[in-house]
Amino acid sequence: MGLLKDNGVFYNPVNEIDFGPNSNKVYLHADVKAPRMTGIFAKIFAWFLELKIFGDVLLYFLKKNNRIQKLVSFAVLEESPLYVPLHPYEDAKQDEESKCLDSGLSPAEIVKEAKDCLQSSETILNDITSEKGFFRWTIMDYSRAYTSGKITPLKVAERLISAIMQSSTLGLNMSFFINYESHDILKQAKESTLRYEKGEPISVLDGVPIAVKDEIDCVPYATTGGTTWLHKERPCTEDAFCVNRLRSCGAILVGKTNMHELGAGTSGINPHYGTSRNPYDPKRIPGGSSSGSAAVVCAGLCPVALGVDGGGSVRMPAALCGIVGLKPSFGRISHSGVIPLNWTVGMVGILAGTVEDSLIVYAAMSGGAETSELNMQPKLYIPMLKPSKQTSSIRLAKYNEWFNDCSDDIRVCCLRALDSLYKCYGWQTVEVTIPDIEVMRLAHYVTIGAECSASLGHLLEKHNKSESGSDVRVGVSVYGAFSSRDYLNAQRIRNRLMKIHEKIFTMADVIVTPTVGVTAYEIKDDVHETGELDYVNGAALVRYAIAGNFLGLPAVTVPVGYDKLGLPIGIQFIGKPWSEAKLIQIAHAMEALCKTEYRKPQVYYDLLTVS
Repeated sequence: MGLLKDNGVFYNPVNEIDFGPNSNKVYLHADVKAPRMTGIFAKIFAWFLELKIFGDVLLYFLKKNNRIQKLVSFAVLEESPLYVPLHPYEDAKQDEESKCLDSGLSPAEIVKEAKDCLQSSETILNDITSEKGFFRWTIMDYSRAYTSGKITPLKVAERLISAIMQSSTLGLNMSFFINYESHDILKQAKESTLRYEKGEPISVLDGVPIAVKDEIDCVPYATTGGTTWLHKERPCTEDAFCVNRLRSCGAILVGKTNMHELGAGTSGINPHYGTSRNPYDPKRIPGGSSSGSAAVVCAGLCPVALGVDGGGSVRMPAALCGIVGLKPSFGRISHSGVIPLNWTVGMVGILAGTVEDSLIVYAAMSGGAETSELNMQPKLYIPMLKPSKQTSSIRLAKYNEWFNDCSDDIRVCCLRALDSLYKCYGWQTVEVTIPDIEVMRLAHYVTIGAECSASLGHLLEKHNKSESGSDVRVGVSVYGAFSSRDYLNAQRIRNRLMKIHEKIFTMADVIVTPTVGVTAYEIKDDVHETGELDYVNGAALVRYAIAGNFLGLPAVTVPVGYDKLGLPIGIQFIGKPWSEAKLIQIAHAMEALCKTEYRKPQVYYDLLTVS
């Protein structure tokens, strides 16, 4: 095989790179050499890859033809490996647009502080559609409705259960959940109702329904990771850290949402539990791997759901489903109680109907992460989202060739959003060049694959391969083919890209991109038994997501419009490490300019209207 290897690319030192808009660096488009396969063809392909000798040869050429060898494995660069994207914390001077919270506060106390940062707005609880367009019920809407006695958490829970059952009928078959238990939901709702009757709610989250991706532990449910077997090897005995904090605030945990099996895909197609469907068009994907979490928020079943973002797995489905997706900095939220599919790229994230709701839940869950390698425990800053607080001037870094590498509808919509930010707030767009975007995607793929293989390989070997979808079997085979050379060079590339982004952030406050390269595509009839191998669409979906995961940077997506078919489009802001407060402030400003144009999904359940 050595005679067939590619000559690796030589990467110039970072200090020799021109990051300006007229740089001579060539933008490298994704060049995926993998045909779409489903059904018997996907099964045969998976079987070939699993053969000892023939499979090794096939895997070698897959890596070679998809430029992993040339751009990663045999690359020549000066940087040493960087294994964990844990950024040193520097307590930069904050402005009056955010406030620092005491590290000793309880989750309920933190939520109260977050609530005090929100703009004051009273929503009339009678119609989800008004002259100002479609809007979603927020956490504060639920809290006000409960406090006023217009409706109770128990009544909302009963409506929720009815809606889940209705969404699961043959006519809809939305496949939102892998598991939910009516009696547990009602038990939590009755306890919350009693607290409101006594005038003693724990926080504004008390009685608010929140769903949890089935990659995160939440009793009394098994944690399947979208498989039929993982929960047998890894029993769920207690809540994950993030779930525990929400439960302590009184939130109603309503069940485990559907997901792409083992988080190993971007579509959300799952051959075991059904494919979650996009509420804007049930014939289309919601995105993955946090597919069910995005879909339940989009459909109105919960104002917020939890996901895990390992390669855009929160932001991609959020964008495709027309909601907000927030991925915090690596190390901001504890990963305790989350299936260790990967260690250095996967992070708990938030899918929410509004930016305000993402802020409340982000604040409640923050903390508890392993930060011993940091200079100090990162302080938690909460942004002020009040009408009187105008966000100060922001510089938005935009790499034109990368930004434009998407469908025409997405490009036009996102450019229009940038123009509105300039006209309303005077925010300047700074044109830059960000080298090695495609290299970063491939190095991330090597990293997430190697980590998944190391984490689950010993368990996968114990189970019949037929228990997994064909797409996962192919993914696992590729993951296991990565060598120490592949992995180490990927970590050297990580170090290099970290330095590159540090340079970019000296030129601007955030990086702006579309969230995905394509809008939600159709679910074909041939995917349900085996899953789907579609790496071309997969590469288009992850095109803008990787820096957030590979480099541990915070990122947020906000809905800004629709394509010609009425499918949602999101814009993404990528921030400096630990800059969540600034990102949320920016996202809120963006949302304010777009929310009057938001449209109601085809499948939507109103749990709060008082009849």
